[in-house]
Amino acid sequence: MLDTLTPIPQPALPPREAFRAAEGAPPVAWAIEEGLVPYDEAVAFMEARAAAIAAGTADELVWLVEHPPLYTAGTSADPKDLLAPDRFPVFRSGRGGQYTYHGPGQRVAYVMLDLTRRRRDVRRFVGALEAWLIGTLDAFAIRGERREDRVGVWVRRPDKGPGAEDKIAAIGIRVRHWVTFHGVALNVEPELSHFEGIVPCGVAAHGVTSLADLGHIVTMPEVDSVLRGQFEAVFGPTVAAARREGSEAG
Repeated sequence: MLDTLTPIPQPALPPREAFRAAEGAPPVAWAIEEGLVPYDEAVAFMEARAAAIAAGTADELVWLVEHPPLYTAGTSADPKDLLAPDRFPVFRSGRGGQYTYHGPGQRVAYVMLDLTRRRRDVRRFVGALEAWLIGTLDAFAIRGERREDRVGVWVRRPDKGPGAEDKIAAIGIRVRHWVTFHGVALNVEPELSHFEGIVPCGVAAHGVTSLADLGHIVTMPEVDSVLRGQFEAVFGPTVAAARREGSEAG
């Protein structure tokens, strides 16, 4: 049995430049949506944008949103992990993974990148997403860690007992024609009790936390600024865009 307090060897990440697009490629559009975006509307937009990226008619895009309270079921979701099916709307999702919660106070970043311009390696792409989130947490003096047996970013919680740890960020992606969509969800200050209606990501042995739960009270714009800087460190330059349309805003 592996002691969860013993550091787990982390898989080697490629150099930070490994997921940068080829020299001369346009920067990734970076759009922040105001208000709460309905989930079905977000999926419809991502499907269309990913197809346009694959066709070469749209630039890559990172789209930052918040959703109203809801649960999503990934392609590996086990029905028994939906503990309160009537609590919030439940959406079947084409992303990988199991059940997760989205809601106000959680920053969801939908990442639409062309791996053909970068590297056709989905596992390394997921590792790069984890590195992005870990770098973001580090900027807030939070140590995020990978786990080789479960995707996402975790923090140790010795205050909860030996071996305790909580998930602070989830990752669920889909790839079509080597273009990624769906993405990551970072818990900034969501209502953590809302996670009680599911077994988050199918992991019952550990809990869920947030920046606020760990004592870091920050605004969403502060988080967004750090997310952008850390994304650029891993994936390359971005350009601000006007909401989901992806048109340049400055």
